[in-house]
Amino acid sequence: MSFAATTVVVGSDATMVYDALHNVVAAALGGLDPSFALQDFTVKDVTHAGESVLSAVMEALNTPPFLVARRVVVVRDAQGLVSDEVTTLLQWMQRPAPDVALVLAVVGSKANKLVKAADEVVEVNVGTRPRDRVAFVNDKMTEYRVQLDAGSAAKVAERVGDDVARVDSLARLLASIYGSAPLNLAHIEPYLGDAGAVPEWDLTDAIEGANATTAITVARRMLDSKARAGVQIIYLLQRYYLRMARLEGSEVGSAEEAAQLLAMNPFGAKKLLAMANRLGAERIADAIHLIAQADVDLKGGVSYGGKNLNTDQDPTELTVIEVLVARLARLSAGTRRS
Repeated sequence: MSFAATTVVVGSDATMVYDALHNVVAAALGGLDPSFALQDFTVKDVTHAGESVLSAVMEALNTPPFLVARRVVVVRDAQGLVSDEVTTLLQWMQRPAPDVALVLAVVGSKANKLVKAADEVVEVNVGTRPRDRVAFVNDKMTEYRVQLDAGSAAKVAERVGDDVARVDSLARLLASIYGSAPLNLAHIEPYLGDAGAVPEWDLTDAIEGANATTAITVARRMLDSKARAGVQIIYLLQRYYLRMARLEGSEVGSAEEAAQLLAMNPFGAKKLLAMANRLGAERIADAIHLIAQADVDLKGGVSYGGKNLNTDQDPTELTVIEVLVARLARLSAGTRRS
């Protein structure tokens, strides 16, 4: 059986990295007894002599396997290695010892030198588009031999939202309960849990598209997920329009100039620049006024009744936010007024 001498599992979410690492290590062992074949290290640990764990890692990498066909050496939190340690590990990766597999877990960027030098890279980041999340759910269920119909996979993706790290544990749970039997929504709904958060650009994209219905749906989802309170939604919208206000009339003409002015990535700056040019100063000022009024309303300016004890929903918060995002979406309709 062939195996990669060096494999790196990389991603921005630690939970997802270590869920994937578990499966990668199991595949690398291939049924070998882990008590003989596996040595597992974490970078933040230190040896009994108070030294970096790397010395123990290198000893494991350079010791031939005993009583097993190969040795699997795991290094967790490899992004924490300092420059000299990375250099030492890279030298081994260039000339790996026979019958030894190195598996690294990197929580962070693919630009890490260890990621670039690996024979095999398992990336666990997930795109932010709904179809990316659905594809991830399908892949994860397939990994555990769970059979979901298309509608159920979409429902899982919708419920977990941006909290895709939950999918692995859900897939394992469903596999332990149902095995590979075909499942539908009725089977999985009791195990879906609360709604997960959604990224803020889902809301701003809906507002930019002048889609009041979608904006209200996303805002309600943000509140239902309990990841953001109404005042936090106010803050993100305030920041969004104040950035546009800085661009409008600034004579900034390119995404790079906008990114430099706003100290943000060029892609996001380009979208803000286009939106600022489309809205113009008058509508941007109107939007900022609406947001300021909503902030006052949330802090006691209006009341639509107390919190619902059954749903834990605050009707005042919900109403103020829904009205606000609908008004902002309407402001986005049409072209710039002269």
